Amino acid sequence: MSRLFPRAYSTRVQRLRVPFGFLLAAIFLYLAQPTWLSLLLGLPLSAAGLALRSWAAGHLRKDESLVCSGPYAWTRNPLYLGTFLTALGCAIASNEPLVAAAVCALFILIYLPVMEQEEEHLQYLFPDYTSYAARVPLLLPKPPSIKSPLRYQGELWRRNKEWKAWYGFLAVEVFLLVQVLLSSGR
Repeated sequence: MSRLFPRAYSTRVQRLRVPFGFLLAAIFLYLAQPTWLSLLLGLPLSAAGLALRSWAAGHLRKDESLVCSGPYAWTRNPLYLGTFLTALGCAIASNEPLVAAAVCALFILIYLPVMEQEEEHLQYLFPDYTSYAARVPLLLPKPPSIKSPLRYQGELWRRNKEWKAWYGFLAVEVFLLVQVLLSSGR
């Protein structure tokens, strides 16, 4: 597989992923000026992202087996796609274009290199990863060519701690709702 980013860059940004996420959260909290309309526009996108993450988490067995079922039959990175959709929905709800631009920049500059690094790891762990990658797109979903009999498992959702994403999302939505209520009470 060809690389878009140098290996050294990917390794460096892997360590910076969490600090940049906190920086983005601080920018979001400082700049957010939500309205009822922005909340209504952003919420469905965020909910779709969370649903995708939850679906993926119910299939994922990290480093145990190559997962090709559920959303992993549509895209090799449904967790990252779900994260992006959730963050973009929150950015839209914030009603601040700079936040949406920061979400897109963070995704391109941080998450795409991390995906490349993870692909190398998966190729090392699972010899059949190359054939899987040839039929399933990296990020943008495409209907699967092969049906998988494996089903969603709630126990995997819990083991993968996906509930943390839901708690974070609820905290963001409560924050935005309070902001709207405070600004409409003026």
